Amino acid sequence: MQDQQLESEQQEQPLIEIASASVLSSASDRKDERERNYEYYKKIFDGHPMPFAFVDLDLLDRNIRQIVARARGKRIRLASKSIRSLAILRRVFAADACFQGIMCYTALEAVYLASQGFKDLLIGYPAWNEHDIAAVARATADGAHITSMIDSVEHVERIETLASRYDTRLPLCLEIDMSMDVPGLHFGVWRSPVRTVEQARPIIESVKASSHVFLDGLMGYEAQIAGLGDNFPGQKAKNALVRRLKRRSIREIAERRAAIVALARSSGITPRFVNGGGTGSIDSTRNEAVVTEITVGSGFYAPALFDNYRDFRYSPAAAYAIEIVRRPQPSLYTCLGGGYIASGSVGPEKQPAPYLPPGAKLLSLEGAGEVQTPIRYNGPLSLTIGDPIFMRHSKAGELCERFTHLYLVSNGTIVDTVTTYRGDGRTFI
Repeated sequence: MQDQQLESEQQEQPLIEIASASVLSSASDRKDERERNYEYYKKIFDGHPMPFAFVDLDLLDRNIRQIVARARGKRIRLASKSIRSLAILRRVFAADACFQGIMCYTALEAVYLASQGFKDLLIGYPAWNEHDIAAVARATADGAHITSMIDSVEHVERIETLASRYDTRLPLCLEIDMSMDVPGLHFGVWRSPVRTVEQARPIIESVKASSHVFLDGLMGYEAQIAGLGDNFPGQKAKNALVRRLKRRSIREIAERRAAIVALARSSGITPRFVNGGGTGSIDSTRNEAVVTEITVGSGFYAPALFDNYRDFRYSPAAAYAIEIVRRPQPSLYTCLGGGYIASGSVGPEKQPAPYLPPGAKLLSLEGAGEVQTPIRYNGPLSLTIGDPIFMRHSKAGELCERFTHLYLVSNGTIVDTVTTYRGDGRTFI
């Protein structure tokens, strides 16, 4: 792995003091999943035109319970990027009091969510465009609480200038870099340039010297733990290396985050929140005393990439269906569409995964295509033209960008149909 980057912009895991025994699927859960087979979903959706996406509410609720149990009392901030549906966001918030606040992925999304009644909105990435910052300032003047992300003095000065025009005071969150460098390898993702107390100090001083901004929180996303699987089939050596690097990184980032929190406090600032983690790092992030909340997103839908973690397993709550329209050979079924590729570095793992029937596989030379996706299946079920193949997206966020609606399924039937952001006419990035 020399001179390669183990990077992930996804979401979220560690290897210390795992609570897996208390939260992994019970025997009844596993039996329930077996009953959610191809015939189960095919019957539910009989007659519905494809492609379509759906969320199994029974499995979503199970994932919610598991996330709550793993958090062990820490607050959970929802990562809207991974959910992208107002109805699903509201369902999660209603499930448990530990769910508080949203990490948004753009400023305009945060403004939109504020208009829909959501509170405590943190923009996960810096905004620079004047139009976007102005929209946040106007929403703040109208009573919204939207915290903007910063990692430089330039960010502070930009927001201070624009906030002054609207005679408002905007909350800021300083992002701390959580990546780790080892010889020949950058273990993590390229986000904030702030890693040390010395790098954070001038930014905090700039905030203190400004009259229209204030430091509301600190945040660090440990992507190399949270968003990097460590249990890929057939990759034993790489998995072992990733686990060792994760253990080392967990210790290092805890010290780094604590040092910058201490700096803020010594400067007379007590941040309202200190944010960390992701679905894959709950078990380690929750152990940091300075962390007040953990951001979680992918764990609710449990996309295919999250099958590749050693110490936890969520239930596949979200999926989509594509229709068989050709059968070029007895064991080949060509479906219409289906090539919904996940973001990040290009690789086979970013393709959607055939989910049901079990044993269905993509072809290595074609993969999932924009207009057609051939599937090889040699199993016991008799498939024919017009039948569905159920697929799971590699990552959580991009699925809802492809569909205007989600069918909500519970106890063997469709109980509701809700919109995604796209169905609301909103595409933010």
